[in-house]
Amino acid sequence: MIALEFFDAPGPFLAEADRDLGADPVLGTVVATVTERRRVEAEEAGAGGATADDGQRLPFAPWWVVARQDGEVVGVGMRTAPFEPYPVFLLPMPEEAAVQVAETLAARGEVRAGGRYGVNGALPAARQCAARIARLIGGRVREGMHTRLFEFRPGPSQPSQQAAAGGRRLATIEDLPLVSAWFADFSTAADEQAGRPPGSGHEPHETEGQLRRRLQAGTVWLWQDESGAVVHLSAHTPPSFGVVRIGPVYTPAEHRGQGYASAMVGALSREFADGGVRVCLFTDQANPTSNAIYHLIGYQPVVDMVNLVIGPDQVITRDGGELVGENSP
Repeated sequence: MIALEFFDAPGPFLAEADRDLGADPVLGTVVATVTERRRVEAEEAGAGGATADDGQRLPFAPWWVVARQDGEVVGVGMRTAPFEPYPVFLLPMPEEAAVQVAETLAARGEVRAGGRYGVNGALPAARQCAARIARLIGGRVREGMHTRLFEFRPGPSQPSQQAAAGGRRLATIEDLPLVSAWFADFSTAADEQAGRPPGSGHEPHETEGQLRRRLQAGTVWLWQDESGAVVHLSAHTPPSFGVVRIGPVYTPAEHRGQGYASAMVGALSREFADGGVRVCLFTDQANPTSNAIYHLIGYQPVVDMVNLVIGPDQVITRDGGELVGENSP
């Protein structure tokens, strides 16, 4: 028997999910880092976590959920994303739990016929939840971006240093205009490299306030070539449960092919690993360039995830078939 417990604030959720997130901190990196950031921002604003960053009001009350079976935590999820279609994010959980999440959203009025909704996260839980939502509201599901979570696990055959001209430095608050522009450009470039229309896969949702906090925390790095020109950006999350997640990783088109991304990500990954911190990142499975680069550096796959959109006119195609509702293959 599965029981769900919903939380409307990040602190109590973290207290309940702490052991589960800590047991597999790489797998739980998105939930852990997003929730911890929301906890800190809520404390600073005194808002209890009910608004988006920088005070932008969301069309729903953000929540977190813990799924238990016989008293043991068997899965967690959240709905906190401040960008359309405001997707649910699920970590692995039993199918019964994923279906219960969908049914609870319908009962609470968070999903209704004719609306457009999202479910992201680990397979197969995300797909099971989305399929149940589609059945409940009479909609269909479109399968969007496929991502793969990797962890830095270099073997003896990995090169000790990736060569590239120039070197890295921390970005400062003076770099905010460039950092803001490149964070936005990353989303467009990633979609184009994956063969998708710009804006169809990645959602640019970093606010100026978030970027300022990143810069103040020292989590954004720039690569300068031998002339001093800035040619690349990489960022990472603060450590959470002993894990850092790298991203975004962006090189403008005119500077690609010079090894800047490999050198930056390789250097950051080794530095964290040498300090006892585990390192992970996500790749877009449709982007062969990034997948090849990270494999050569020493990243190994952990789990596949997917972004799904549910709506009245959405169709999901998988293996030549159509997925509609909970009982589809």
